[in-house]
Amino acid sequence: MRGTVFIAGLGLIGGSLAKAIKAAHPQAEILGYDIRANEVGLAEALNIIDKTADTFQEGAEQADLIILAVPVLQTEKLIRELTQYRLKDGVIITDTGSTKKRIMDCARVLEEHQITFIGGHPMAGSHKSGVAASKELLFENAFYLLTPGEGANEKEVAVLKKWLQGTKAKILEVPAEDHDHLTGVVSHFPHVIAASLVHQARKYNNSNSLISRLAAGGFRDLTRIASSSPEMWKDISLHNKDVLLTLLHEWKAEMERVIDILQEESAPLLFDYFHGAKEFRDELPAKSMGAIPSFYDLYVDVPDYPGVISEITGYLAEERISITNIRIMETREDVYGVLVISFQNEKDRKQARQCIEKHTNYDLFLA
Repeated sequence: MRGTVFIAGLGLIGGSLAKAIKAAHPQAEILGYDIRANEVGLAEALNIIDKTADTFQEGAEQADLIILAVPVLQTEKLIRELTQYRLKDGVIITDTGSTKKRIMDCARVLEEHQITFIGGHPMAGSHKSGVAASKELLFENAFYLLTPGEGANEKEVAVLKKWLQGTKAKILEVPAEDHDHLTGVVSHFPHVIAASLVHQARKYNNSNSLISRLAAGGFRDLTRIASSSPEMWKDISLHNKDVLLTLLHEWKAEMERVIDILQEESAPLLFDYFHGAKEFRDELPAKSMGAIPSFYDLYVDVPDYPGVISEITGYLAEERISITNIRIMETREDVYGVLVISFQNEKDRKQARQCIEKHTNYDLFLA
């Protein structure tokens, strides 16, 4: 497709969309804008965008497709600004926000001006942030949810899907309210619970510092999403307040049920509780990408001697395998430690496993 695509917000998501769109539509012109001058300069230097827009208005008025890849509260502000500009006839506007109902309500002002808005949510991410971390295939096989506004017709939705075909994502259309409930259950609510678990551990750590040492293993993995941007999750939580409050009240009732079972010391009920959770969890797709970015960890049993980490990372570097995180779970003298290496995707983890098996005799296993 030909035309001008304007991306406001040149972070991980905006940069990755720019790469994906350019790969599928090389004749398109990609304009970029961000309030962070360093991200704009980097995006241009890395050829992620073709040109820089000096202002949001300048970029918007040239565009055939406008992508608002900014935090949800900022998205609302930009939507209101767009009603004041001389936009092209037939322009399509979309966003990348994690909540949809409030944004779609806000976007009604665009429909009043006969401007098409189609809500969007690419459900993929990374441990890294910023345009430098952007990847053309960040969204490959991920769900990309669209919430068309009342003024959007089938042709306009089809045009947006065509623009997004380079993401290689699974694009689905859902009502905004359904979107917020679905993502509330499998993404927003788990972030609140992860944060609460960390707060509880921190409280007990004040009286016994052994807590933080013991929490370095499975607890750290269980609560990893609590390390996400506080600013972003503050906005998302406020945007999806009603859904979160409903889920939290239901969670409270669920915990009351567990309390009752424990007080009764009912072994059969406890077994059923854990068994039911295990059954449902084990049936979840192992390789599909969901609302929370997956963690592709490789565990390596390594002896405790100087240079073992640089040895392993050196092998990976030789084969140009990128890692996102690395840590040692436990090392003691004369005892094997566990080196945990995190990767962006399953392909990288598989290549890393083959690489380490080729160069060493260390035991490797997956979570």
